[in-house]
Amino acid sequence: MLYYSLSQQSPIADFKTATINGQAPDGGLYFPQVLPKLTADWVRDLKDHSREAIAYEVIKPFVGDTIPANTLQQIVRETIDFPIPLEKIRDNIYALELFHGPTLAFKDVGARFMSRCLGYFAREKSQRITVLVATSGDTGGAVASGFHKVDGVDVVILYPSGKVSSVQEKQLTTFGDNIHALEVQGNFDDCQKMVKQAFTDTELTSKIFLTSANSINVARWLPQQFYYFFALQQWPFEEAPVFSVPSGNFGNICAGIMAWTAGLPVKQFIAACNANDVVYQFMQTGEYVPKQAVPTISNAMDVGNPSNFVRILEIFRQQSQDLKSLLTAYSTTDQRTRELILQVYQQYHYLLDPHGAVGYDALQRYQQDHPADKGIVLETAHPIKFLDVVEPVIGEAIPVPPSIAGTLKKEKAATLIANEYAALKDYLLKG
Repeated sequence: MLYYSLSQQSPIADFKTATINGQAPDGGLYFPQVLPKLTADWVRDLKDHSREAIAYEVIKPFVGDTIPANTLQQIVRETIDFPIPLEKIRDNIYALELFHGPTLAFKDVGARFMSRCLGYFAREKSQRITVLVATSGDTGGAVASGFHKVDGVDVVILYPSGKVSSVQEKQLTTFGDNIHALEVQGNFDDCQKMVKQAFTDTELTSKIFLTSANSINVARWLPQQFYYFFALQQWPFEEAPVFSVPSGNFGNICAGIMAWTAGLPVKQFIAACNANDVVYQFMQTGEYVPKQAVPTISNAMDVGNPSNFVRILEIFRQQSQDLKSLLTAYSTTDQRTRELILQVYQQYHYLLDPHGAVGYDALQRYQQDHPADKGIVLETAHPIKFLDVVEPVIGEAIPVPPSIAGTLKKEKAATLIANEYAALKDYLLKG
């Protein structure tokens, strides 16, 4: 498999080069030259395959010969070595729980896969690799966990000061060793802009080998397809489901659409947005107008210019009408998010996190016009990560999972910097 830059000004690259570079030299995102197809028989027999076999079959065409088969199988095995269950909320709505990994968020799969791929590639390089990542919440913790103590790799995480939950902040600031957290005096879009600028700064990249662990990196983005195959493997109905995906930087839902292009049966995708509704507005008007991100209680979705939407447009070759036949979008307020957390908890005894609640609202609204359709909400994070939002809503304490109890007791260690590229560059050059 080869990859081209969506900005069309860089040489094509294989999976190894695309992973190590993170972003193409011209600032564009890498995109596969070919969209792989799985056989109809193989997809029909999903329930007969192991999860490892599914994940390996899905990712193998994208990796090509850059990683030996036995090594790739081991990487896949380690990536998904935790449950990803499909749980019933009510008769026509199910939740795919993506929060059973080490940092209790869906980013664990992509971060674990990428860290292991990059660790394999790093053995062949004499220069240390610096992974530069912007986070609106969950990416930071997942990347920190995935890359902690990986030989030959340093990680620098930028996160917006005061705009991630207290649990998320602990998860990305308490690892130490090769993990470094920068608390940026701004919002996520500021962090993402600074990261992108670093990759196009030739003075910096001549001195430091940079790569990205955001979903702009193909090794972070593409393994998210696994979720959708695992969901269908557990789906109890004959008809294809509707997927409602809490959407911020749009990497997750883009991966779902990639799974659909490969042959996975999906009736509809719903981009569930909070007040940061750039894509929702695009679906209404046909005009893509980035906006300044606004803070919400579903903070991992607080993105005013989602990077991966350009990949979705590329899948459909810029034909927005074809896109609209598969993708619907809704926007949800914080007030409605809180109302649904309480309502679903009281009525169905299922506790949604704020992002899952946005997804649930979008699916409910879609089903009002399509009452026969059954759907799956991607529950992207454990409610404990947003205890400061969820506990006051339900009036109860959320039991702390053992996997996070130790993290909550640790002291935060972060460097405060201005939301200016010069501050990031100065930090990186000082080492």
